[in-house]
Amino acid sequence: MDKKVIVYSSPTCPWCLRLKQFLGENNVIFQDIDVSGNQQAAEEMIRKTGQMAVPAIDIEGEIIVGFDREKIKSALGL
Repeated sequence: MDKKVIVYSSPTCPWCLRLKQFLGENNVIFQDIDVSGNQQAAEEMIRKTGQMAVPAIDIEGEIIVGFDREKIKSALGL
């Protein structure tokens, strides 16, 4: 089953790029939300994560802030 994956990122964030590259390499379909110019998206991310840091990833409601490869693999069942 494909899990619903949302990535909150900004274009200038190197860890965001690494995260998206990692998801792509593992054929994970995800929605990418650029919070840098979208106040509403940034507020949604802060509400979910309690932080202003990117990348933040929402995997079926499980929130992971930062590119924590092992946590992300575990949450995705990789």
